[in-house]
Amino acid sequence: MQPHKQIGLTTAIAVIVTNMIGAGVFTSLGFQLAGIRSTFAIFVLWLLGGVIALCGAAVYAELGVRFPRSGGEYNFLSNSIHPMAGFLAGWLSATVGFAAPIALSAKGFGFYLSRVLPQIDPSFAACLCVSALCLIHSLSVREGSIFQNAVTACEVMLIIFLVIMGLFISSHQPISFVPDMGSFKDIFSSAFAVSLVYIFYSYSGWNASTYIVSEIRNPQKNLPASLIVATLMVTILYILLNVTFLYTTPINELQGVLEVAHVSSVKIFGSGGAKIMSVIISIVFIGSISGMTLAGPRVLNVISEDYPLFKPFIKRNSYGSPYIAIVFQSCVALFLVISSTFEAIITYITFTLSLSTCLTVIGIFIVRSKRSDSEISYKCWGYPLTPILFLVLNVWMLIYIFSEKPVESIWGLTTILTGVPIYLWAKRIPKSRG
Repeated sequence: MQPHKQIGLTTAIAVIVTNMIGAGVFTSLGFQLAGIRSTFAIFVLWLLGGVIALCGAAVYAELGVRFPRSGGEYNFLSNSIHPMAGFLAGWLSATVGFAAPIALSAKGFGFYLSRVLPQIDPSFAACLCVSALCLIHSLSVREGSIFQNAVTACEVMLIIFLVIMGLFISSHQPISFVPDMGSFKDIFSSAFAVSLVYIFYSYSGWNASTYIVSEIRNPQKNLPASLIVATLMVTILYILLNVTFLYTTPINELQGVLEVAHVSSVKIFGSGGAKIMSVIISIVFIGSISGMTLAGPRVLNVISEDYPLFKPFIKRNSYGSPYIAIVFQSCVALFLVISSTFEAIITYITFTLSLSTCLTVIGIFIVRSKRSDSEISYKCWGYPLTPILFLVLNVWMLIYIFSEKPVESIWGLTTILTGVPIYLWAKRIPKSRG
């Protein structure tokens, strides 16, 4: 059953926003402050992450207009470089590319909920959340979209409320965002490079609407708009949110802390109000899991259209939902929730996804060298500087991750390479006629 175009611009933006806003922004500041003391350097970190995400969004917007089909990197690389490159990227997305971030957000959900209800096991709460959202999105695209829009609105209002209360009502810490010599020392330090891992993970998801292109109405217009608007919106929210954390809480109380939003909320609202905020922040994680549960399975669904080996995943119910692909992805996420640590998942998934996005961005140079762009309704702004900037910073981070975290990096490469024999097997199976 072919997907119907049931997704409008609002839902496309919502999918990106909820894919981006998740565990990263509410948990990574504590890790960054472990090696960086300059608040200006922290500001630069989050601004730099937003700029790079916008560069990537601009490139993906052009590729999406050129190749308007669901699947994200699978679709783009298959058309720009080679079907095998596309398959490996799709294999990554279908196995852990979405499942691992879902697991992270689910863990964040469990951690924050346990702050309010300590009798509830965080892992049990995480698994229950993943299972419930799997059920919601397996039922219907329309109902899943309505839920997605509602939870996104809650997320944005929560962050705006937290920022207003933190910056304009609560007492402030004596900090400054004016740079000094120590700031530039931090920016060029190894700790800054390590922190980029968390930043890039926090901004991951800026490409989410490219996974559902086939279901977006008027993709030539709505796809680029969703990518740019959502990424810019999240960049502003991220910067304001981290400024709020730093303004309201002493740095030494944030260092090494996972639940930084909870700690900041205690300073803003007191212990009672902080519990309420922890519940609300748990809702943010629900939105993140929901967005990835909506977008991710579409990759496996598209792969199944091209390779009969994955035929079971092509099935959709009468309401348009690729329910088998959704259940599969959710099962992988549940396994990661139970078996993996928080920091290991971040390093592993950031390395593998950055490899995939870098290769995709390289594809725009190949496409432009082969195709005329006179009839393209959207072209990447700032080309070729935009993709070059994206590639330089991402490759720098990849090299650093590999040197500092070789185990997680090798696991990431292994995950991708396991797709090679699967691809060789899959392409030998002919498509059935009719």
